[in-house]
Amino acid sequence: MKIFIDTADLQEIREACTWGIVDGLTTNPSLIRRAVEGQSNVDIEAHIEEICRLVPGPVSLEVASLGTEAMVAEAVGLHNRFNGIAGNIVIKIPANTSTGDEEPDFEGLKAICDLARRGIPVNATLVMTPEQALLCAKAGAAYVSPFMGRVDDYASRAGDESITAKPSAGSQLVSDIAHIFRTYGFECQIIAASVRHVTHVRDAELAGAHIATIPFSVLLTMARHPKTSEGVLRFTDDLVPSYSELLATLAAP
Repeated sequence: MKIFIDTADLQEIREACTWGIVDGLTTNPSLIRRAVEGQSNVDIEAHIEEICRLVPGPVSLEVASLGTEAMVAEAVGLHNRFNGIAGNIVIKIPANTSTGDEEPDFEGLKAICDLARRGIPVNATLVMTPEQALLCAKAGAAYVSPFMGRVDDYASRAGDESITAKPSAGSQLVSDIAHIFRTYGFECQIIAASVRHVTHVRDAELAGAHIATIPFSVLLTMARHPKTSEGVLRFTDDLVPSYSELLATLAAP
């Protein structure tokens, strides 16, 4: 499973990329705001350019509008402006832009279809059901992002024991989408999103996600275990002086 980092913080991106485990990045307006909040005179274009240069793989940038024409215009603008830097721009389009009032339901799908025909890869975001994932894949999305954490939250609030029982609603969502895509031969990749903790990452792996997009804080916890720390301390305490001297000699320039 590939690992994307879910952030717009340049310091986090630089650090994570030195670990050799980052395959791409996802961001959104909320993450960008968090990354630049409190800074004065932020050059947002330069900020995004630096992200594109740092990340060794796809970088998802999200549109802000809700109508098809406006989303496509923003998507084309983002792709034209930033894809030339490293050729890695993917555009995030919501699976459905309706807010539940009178807005039409299919603006996102129409935008995905339009962009796919233009050769602009799309990450269909805010996917909450297998049906939404199916529609987005058929419309031409290169990626779908089921939101594991938010689906878990929704299932918990709804009090539906049938979907809150093990496996969790979020992991079941990813598993169902993976089964559908395998059954019908969709090449669209699944990005497990809204990852809150290490268990979500493990569930995404087991459920068949191609990718998990993971916050920096969760990436940190993935490498840690009390018994690993205990083992490091024990091995360090057991070093005999002659072995330490040998290592120092071999490591000397």
